[in-house]
Amino acid sequence: MATTFKRILVGVDDSADALLAFDYAIHQAKKDDAELVIVSVLENDEMNVYQALDSDYIHGERDALKEHVKTYQQQAEEAGVTKVKVIIAEGEPGETIVKNVIPHVEPDLLVIGSIAKKGVSRHFGSQAAYMAKYAKISVMVVR
Repeated sequence: MATTFKRILVGVDDSADALLAFDYAIHQAKKDDAELVIVSVLENDEMNVYQALDSDYIHGERDALKEHVKTYQQQAEEAGVTKVKVIIAEGEPGETIVKNVIPHVEPDLLVIGSIAKKGVSRHFGSQAAYMAKYAKISVMVVR
């Protein structure tokens, strides 16, 4: 018997792999009539110390990311997913998604790309591997 998912969490960061993961998550959400929760993580380590101390800068970055992630929500809705939510988190993506987002959202599937867009974690082996290893739910790594 095939598994049916009720709530799917997908991580997006604009990398080619994340876009493939997003397409897969849309397809799976439509197939299962599942809720789709789209998460993007604002990485604090990419800010310099002055930016990190400037709450206006952080709010600006967060608002810009939120607006950007809404385009993913719109795309999912246009593709026919009826239940779509968006979450913006802060921190290191792998750890933040595993320790904060998953317990809060309670999805039964996490869909992620294998290669991050930026940072030292470009290759599979850091963020995606961390999530695949430590998430207490099924993880689909797309490449």
